[in-house]
Parts: sequence; structure tokens; C-alpha cells
Amino acid sequence: MKVVIFAGGLGTRISEETDTRPKPMVEIGGKPILWHIMKIYSHYGFNDFIICLGYKGYVIKEYFMHYFLHNSDITIDVANNKMEILGSNTEAFKVTLVETGANTKTAGRLKQVQKYIGDEDFMLTYGDGVSDIKIDKLLEFHKSHGKTATVTAVQLDARFGGMDLAEDGEVVSFREKVKDESKSINAGFFVLKPEVFKYLDGNVADMMWEDEPLEKLTLDHQLVAYRHKGFWKCMDALRDKLELEELWQNNKAKWKLW
Repeated sequence: MKVVIFAGGLGTRISEETDTRPKPMVEIGGKPILWHIMKIYSHYGFNDFIICLGYKGYVIKEYFMHYFLHNSDITIDVANNKMEILGSNTEAFKVTLVETGANTKTAGRLKQVQKYIGDEDFMLTYGDGVSDIKIDKLLEFHKSHGKTATVTAVQLDARFGGMDLAEDGEVVSFREKVKDESKSINAGFFVLKPEVFKYLDGNVADMMWEDEPLEKLTLDHQLVAYRHKGFWKCMDALRDKLELEELWQNNKAKWKLW
């Protein structure tokens, strides 16, 4: 089964890191977050990736073009212009890199890679979110309901703590940042049937996958949510990048399944 990853956005909310590279190439623990996402899927045996390129896509191309060399022991005979590969520590990734346009929105990016997917179910996620999601359980759930699309849902993290107050202003209880159990958000990690492309008819270059296509799937009762109650984190802003880096450096990176 193929895995499609959106990796073409501008990353404007983390511009401190994205002036010279696309957001999926921002590093956590010395590796692009894109690599971390691919390692999650690879842990479950899924190594066939289709990357939707856009903003500074050449950076991602160059990364994978030199990936084997950068992860190998080599001997270079400068005098004779020869190189010998002594050993390699590379993953089993097969990566298809598709130029989907610098300004194309997510629905348009997905439609452009249809020809590389074929007539089989596939997975889709964003190039900036990591999780300890059990991909095997996600797929099992997707197959069980028979609908066109499965989206992974997580509970929304509160940005601020909360307090319960008595009438006189006394604090009855104080809660640090907690999950809002009344709200779920789109965490990516989709599983989709090829029939999903019927919802991407016509010119969808300026359409967000998260808008009309998912709304139509919902109205047609073809979208089901897989509830993930474990770790999930989106690198939306610099503070998120710093939090992920701290988790990695302190050996608390729950998404590190490998």
C-alpha cells in the first residue's frame, strides 16, 4: 500500500525555519520531520511513498538523491577519481517525488498524484505531524467499515489552563492544560479508497482537501473517524518544533516506534 505525504506548503507560521527549506525538512534530532513520519510507516512495513512537492521542493529531491551516500561508509580514491561503498545503513524507502506546484492547494496536490497510486487503497498524511498511532489498527478499522475514507481524530489540546471559581472568586479547582474531550480535530493519517478521486472532479488546484472534498464525503456518509488516544503532535509553529526537539533529546519521543 502506498503512502502519500503532503510536503508542499509554505510553512508561514514557522518562517524562522522555512526561509531556506520546506517545513517537512525542518529537523528534529538532526533528521527532517518528514523522515520521522516515514519511519513511523516503515515500522509497520509500509515503505512506498509518494511525496507531494511544492515550496522549495528541490530541497527534498536533493535530500533523497544523496540519501544513500550520506548514510554509507565510503572510501574515496582522489588520485584515481574512484569511490567504493563499504557499507550502508539506509532504509528500504521507495520514494516518488512529484512536483505539484508551488501554490497548489492540498486537493490539487492529491489529484496530481492519482496516476501514481493506481486502483488500490492508499494512505495519506501531512508532512508536519508525528504520532505513536498504530498503523495496523488504523488499517484494520478502515477495512471494517467499508467506507471511502478514514481520518484519524485526536482530542484537541487546550492552549491554556482552566479554573473553576466560586461566586466570591475563590478558586475551587485549577487545571493545567488538558485535552478538550468535547472536540476532535483532523490529525491526518488518512486511509482512502481510490473512489475518493470522484470527490476531486474538475479543476481543484485552488481547493483545500480539508474543505469541499471532506465535506462532501461527510454528507455522503463516506467519512469515518479513527479515534487515536495516544500521542500526536503537529509542528505548526516554532514552539512546537522546540517541544518535539526536547522530547527527542530527552528520549521521550513517543512517536519513535523503531
